[in-house]
Amino acid sequence: MQPQEYIGFWLRVVASLIDSVLLFIVTAPLLIAYYGDTYWNSDAFIQGPVDLLISWIFPAIAIVLFWIKKQATPGKLMLSAQIVDARTSNKPTTSQYIYRYVGYFVATIPLGLGFIWVAFDKRKQGWHDKLAGTIVIRPQTNSSGSVSF
Repeated sequence: MQPQEYIGFWLRVVASLIDSVLLFIVTAPLLIAYYGDTYWNSDAFIQGPVDLLISWIFPAIAIVLFWIKKQATPGKLMLSAQIVDARTSNKPTTSQYIYRYVGYFVATIPLGLGFIWVAFDKRKQGWHDKLAGTIVIRPQTNSSGSVSF
């Protein structure tokens, strides 16, 4: 197995921004269709069951399904990055993906420190990666031209 190229903090920020824009493109029209323009002026964290479904549940399901099917979200795919098991470099289990998603909340709570951790960790793991036992890598091409992980 060749050395892995770990995907660092700034590339992961770019991937996250791409994913956020794509989610906004899908969810904003639905939220406006249901709540109208007043949705953006409300101080409520969650404005009702439809908001909970569109803003929280749908993104969670979509992200985990992308991870299961592609080992990446669209943003990571655009950067040729993949999520792999930290020990084996194989595809993570569904449980690992769910732990990873829950880990996003853990990483966010202390002022985002769990995400910033990626910048300083030798394997570029955030707290969500450590919790799930995953790493984010870019596949390396070997001398025969095939991709190896």
